[in-house]
Amino acid sequence: MKKALAFASLSMIPFINWAQCAMCRTQIKNNVSAGETSMAEGLNNGIMFLFFTPYIVVFVLIFLWYKNSKTNKSVSFIKRIKS
Repeated sequence: MKKALAFASLSMIPFINWAQCAMCRTQIKNNVSAGETSMAEGLNNGIMFLFFTPYIVVFVLIFLWYKNSKTNKSVSFIKRIKS
């Protein structure tokens, strides 16, 4: 447990996270200046995927909750009518 907590706290330190961004940015700049845009497109697609995935998951959960709550209301309404 202590190891997991230490890893989580160290991974949240900003200067560790910036290192990867600087390396990616440099690599993309080198490739685009050489005329290759496939890596930049792939990185942009990955960013968009990571951006929209949580919203899609939340939307699906809300939709399922709404759908389930409507069926529960209709079932309880039918039970009240029969009794």
